[in-house]
Amino acid sequence: MMHPPAGVLRRRALMACALAAPAAPALASARTIVDALGREVPLAGPARRAVMTFNYEEFTAIAGLEGWHRLVGMNRVVWEGWRPAIFARYLPLIPNLAAMPDVGNTDEGTFSAEKVIGLRPDLLMVPAWLWRAAQTACAQIEAARIPVLVFDYNAQTLESHIASTNAIGTAMGATERTGALIERYRRNFETIVERAARAAGAQKPRAYVELGQGGPEVIGNSYPPHSLWGRFFEHLGASNAAAGRIQGGFAPLQAEAVLAFDPQFIFIGASSWVNRPRAVRTGYDATREQTRASLAPYAGRPGWAGLSAIRTGELHAIEHGLARTLFDDTALLYMAKRFYPGAFVDDDPIASLADYHARFLPVRFSGSWMVPWRG
Repeated sequence: MMHPPAGVLRRRALMACALAAPAAPALASARTIVDALGREVPLAGPARRAVMTFNYEEFTAIAGLEGWHRLVGMNRVVWEGWRPAIFARYLPLIPNLAAMPDVGNTDEGTFSAEKVIGLRPDLLMVPAWLWRAAQTACAQIEAARIPVLVFDYNAQTLESHIASTNAIGTAMGATERTGALIERYRRNFETIVERAARAAGAQKPRAYVELGQGGPEVIGNSYPPHSLWGRFFEHLGASNAAAGRIQGGFAPLQAEAVLAFDPQFIFIGASSWVNRPRAVRTGYDATREQTRASLAPYAGRPGWAGLSAIRTGELHAIEHGLARTLFDDTALLYMAKRFYPGAFVDDDPIASLADYHARFLPVRFSGSWMVPWRG
């Protein structure tokens, strides 16, 4: 009889503790909510006037379209500005989205306590990166008796995904949808990780990931272990080209280091970014042919023709927005299927992504999201 790896058992034990908290109906009326950082957030009941500042597709999946009726403010640039093609699909479905007040963003230095307080919300929901970047503003907001709930999908761990989903769902009183999303993600994540661990041999797959915003002439960011795509490699038992070579959360990896590492698998982060004419294209409006055409020039980089990944056709475009989401298990499955094809021969990550849309999102699935260079 096969037993799950020790890491999976530890995760299950942690999740058993987390999910052994009060049942969903009790959580909906709780006076405090435990957020993704383990903070106790006071909230007498479901939020009626909330401000949401990131992960809008996760919010929609958790709270439904009706949840948007109880939002009074948002961080517009991280959705409308960064991925307008996706924002545009939600615009006709959410009546108050076009006129939703903007509370600003830390990257541009526009986020402020005054903007939030002026909206008179009963809850502010922020990602962990905004919480860390705006400590003074968040303290001012809390001093105004507005609770601040922190979620963290960027951590890319099962525990953080579930804690974040549970906190948002509890705050919005959406216990049924929250339970279904948590169960789906937990089941898919653990199954993929367990099967990958059983399939892994003595030699770890050598993998490299790079953000493909500037075209092949520009070396984009890569991600070390514990950071975004680097965490995916960890979960699947792959050796990461950026391990020990990048300090912090992300940075470009020198071309010579990639050549010396000789990755067997290369993933180029792609999306529907604006004003990025050389970017690898993916998303709702991209076709497989367009994605491959924008990806192909990477294979022609100096020295890349001799890399194992290029010789075997294991160069891939993967939608960068799939990371740090409640449906990033589909990207995890895509990578697992490339690393260990024999163990995932009957799995279809694209079908899984389409199913997630059908069950939890109001927009129709279409386009190109995870595409091999050839085949």
